[in-house]
Amino acid sequence: MDEIQTPIDLDLWLNSDLFRRQNLLKSQFIAILEEVGNNFPNRDLTRISPNSRGIKISKGNDLLGFPYQVLDLIRDFDTLEGVNIRLLNWFGNGFFITVLIGKNRNNPIKEFLEMEFSFGQSENQWDYPDLILTKNFTTSQEKISKSELGFHHWIKRVDLLPEPQTIVKYLNGELKKIIGILELPKD
Repeated sequence: MDEIQTPIDLDLWLNSDLFRRQNLLKSQFIAILEEVGNNFPNRDLTRISPNSRGIKISKGNDLLGFPYQVLDLIRDFDTLEGVNIRLLNWFGNGFFITVLIGKNRNNPIKEFLEMEFSFGQSENQWDYPDLILTKNFTTSQEKISKSELGFHHWIKRVDLLPEPQTIVKYLNGELKKIIGILELPKD
């Protein structure tokens, strides 16, 4: 579309109520991500990866035209030995938990399938439109075990309820299970 040729929607531009509601919603989700992230200190995350860099919240305004917010836990993005747990809030598309695991690490197929995760089949671990919109994932143990990708990528859609504390409690529970699955063996 040629943006300079399309008339500007001045009614939308001046809809202050819409922008207030959207900004409140963004603030509520950031508060949820902060509260969840603060429940997982880096000393706990280093039990999964000694290279953990803790937590980080990121946000953007244009993933295929929609704002998004992300909470990353661990942030060890090494494609061979790394691990990252991501909470992705993609406005207009949903809320997701993703787990990215380096190729040389154990891929706990049974455990993630039991938690109702799907295995991402996108060749690019950051291609959320491919994973989410085209549903490029599988729950077939055979396909997962034969995967030739350079990483293991798990994804799960989270159906949210409107109460923020209910969301926080649910996400904390899911993350504790994931951390339990991914913990390195004790020496």
